[in-house]
Amino acid sequence: MLRIAIVTNELPPYRVPLFSLLAKMPGVTLQVILCTMREPNRQWVLPPLDFGYVCLRENVIEKSGRYIHNNVDVIPALHRFAPDVVITGGFNPTHLYALAYALAKRIPHVPMTDGTDWSEHSLSRIHKSIRRFVFARSKAFLAASDGGVRLFSHYQIPAERCFKVPLCIDNELFAAKGTPMRRPFDFVFCGRIEEVKNPRFALEVAIGAAGVLRRRTRILFIGAGDQEAMLRQYAAAHAEVVDAQFHGFKDHRELPPFYWKARIFLFPTHCDPWGVVVNEACAAGLAVISSPYAGAAGELIRDGENGFVCALDPEQWVSRAAMLLTNEETWKNCSRMSVARVREYSYERAALNVVEACRLAVANPPGGLLQQSQS
Repeated sequence: MLRIAIVTNELPPYRVPLFSLLAKMPGVTLQVILCTMREPNRQWVLPPLDFGYVCLRENVIEKSGRYIHNNVDVIPALHRFAPDVVITGGFNPTHLYALAYALAKRIPHVPMTDGTDWSEHSLSRIHKSIRRFVFARSKAFLAASDGGVRLFSHYQIPAERCFKVPLCIDNELFAAKGTPMRRPFDFVFCGRIEEVKNPRFALEVAIGAAGVLRRRTRILFIGAGDQEAMLRQYAAAHAEVVDAQFHGFKDHRELPPFYWKARIFLFPTHCDPWGVVVNEACAAGLAVISSPYAGAAGELIRDGENGFVCALDPEQWVSRAAMLLTNEETWKNCSRMSVARVREYSYERAALNVVEACRLAVANPPGGLLQQSQS
């Protein structure tokens, strides 16, 4: 029996099915150790959990919009479970305590990251040194994307020790059923209504497209955040050219009908290691226009195939949006490609790769350090 402990900050709903599958795999016993059930800026609603988990005593501070967890009780939690391998999902103090436990017990350690070579390129010297320290003492590596694999390669991690654990959704839940339905909205934006997600840019694209198309455009906003009042005010000032409807935060399982109402998903993020909302949009058959600052850009979203990857230049976004909204055949091709591409991102594949990485780590017990780059 392979006993796997996963130490993670919190529990996103889109990771729950992965952990459920892992817990059901033959020869695997799983325990997920959580720093908190939900960080303060999240409004997630979790489904029932059918796998073993422990929630540590919450000890978190906020710094520059990030949450730093410091849970010393992760060590007795690991001791009680007695894992064969420890997976950590970050570099907070809690994760470093878990690494220290693994080293003391001579248990293999496996880091798992949603980060990419781009999202981590501007990290400070000390943050990179911490990663170098952790990676040198790890035996296998889990990345959510190709960008994550490239990140590991910058630290001279051998490719054969890297395994992809893609961020996934329930593709069938979001698939448009039956005959093609009418999509009365031109655009949809789904995510936190905060500066990093750039919702105002999405509204400006809808306004600009109205000028090119010479008609009023329609956009749905799904989400909540500190920019909502400003965004509503801006939409009201341009109500003659854009019909912007705001639906607030919605639970994951409430989202599909909103996607089915729209034709184009706008993802003008300033920074997203991946962007699970893109999986949702693709599964629902939307064309996607994304900034290059998302892990999904260039991987799940292929420029010219199922949408476009564009710099945050309003003219480019408006031009491509107008083309998709006036060329039905191009939009249909993008819609079909979105559905086809997202099928590659499955919980089954992710679970198998986690187990394969753990088995490789166990087969190579702790010993010498990996040779790594100093850059």
